Amino acid sequence: MTELITDLSADLSSADLSSARVGVITFPGTLDDRDAARAVRFSGATAVELWHADAELKDVDAVVIPGGFSYGDYLRAGAISRFAPLMAKVIDAANSEAKLPVLGICNGFQILTESHLLPGSMVKNDHLKFICRDQVLRVENTATAWTSAFDAGQEITVPLKNQDGQYIADEKTLDALEAEGRVVFRYVGFNPNGSRRDIAGIANAAGNVVGLMPHPEHAVETGFGPDHTGTDGLGFFSSVLHTILSGARA
Repeated sequence: MTELITDLSADLSSADLSSARVGVITFPGTLDDRDAARAVRFSGATAVELWHADAELKDVDAVVIPGGFSYGDYLRAGAISRFAPLMAKVIDAANSEAKLPVLGICNGFQILTESHLLPGSMVKNDHLKFICRDQVLRVENTATAWTSAFDAGQEITVPLKNQDGQYIADEKTLDALEAEGRVVFRYVGFNPNGSRRDIAGIANAAGNVVGLMPHPEHAVETGFGPDHTGTDGLGFFSSVLHTILSGARA
């Protein structure tokens, strides 16, 4: 991961990096939008504020759907946000030929499943309690827009906090995710919510849409991440920056 970040910085000026525009969507009840925007800025990109009722994506190159409790999780986590005007734009752009990179974190992951950009569903943790802890993940897929900075099999630590974090899907869907290499992250050492097959994050078939329950945006700065030293989350944002700028130079 460090090599990719170093190579990216060496090849491009700060002006080149800042030309990448990453949108961060805010819904009523979103909690981690500012943290996500800060992580985008740490990577060198420009963070663009997006409101759930916006009619346009403001020419962003990627989108982050951050965590929180959109609409208070009423009805079902993510089920109301899925119908936000801006989500229609996100769905179209993610499924378009351009394959807009989209990252859903925690509640954002829930919104992605409700939007059918990702398969399966999120339900209450199997212990029926909110959980907050530093969580070890194993990187299973480095071929997505958000994971190219990692090594396959690498273990990273990022914070996790959820109450509706149990990922479920039928056996046919789970088998397909495994066979197609679309399980992107697995919990290591401890399954905090009962997710099927220890799945912590998945991708769509094209690899431009990724959802995960843990929070990489909370692990981007030395002194403030897991154990006060972790910066493993920065790899998500440097990965998408590499994806964006590599496409621009192609």
